[in-house]
Amino acid sequence: MATLFVRHQAADYAAWRQVYDAFRPKARTLGVQADAVYQAADNPNEITVTHDFATLEAAQAFAASPELRSAMHDAGVVGAPTIWFAQRA
Repeated sequence: MATLFVRHQAADYAAWRQVYDAFRPKARTLGVQADAVYQAADNPNEITVTHDFATLEAAQAFAASPELRSAMHDAGVVGAPTIWFAQRA
């Protein structure tokens, strides 16, 4: 099991969430097994998302996918996201 963590700033959380929810079926076809969304306590537009995958390779492929980049653009992500991977110990 591998988890992809993505932290980024959205211009507007409500607009971001609509795109995120619409992208979920595509994310499943790209290997996402489970996901969660977190907002910073002091800034609702600062978002951390986790996506679980069967393998690290699947997580890395998803992170590099043009579909994800397009969805993030459409969702109004501001600036470059911070992305990291972890494997369950």
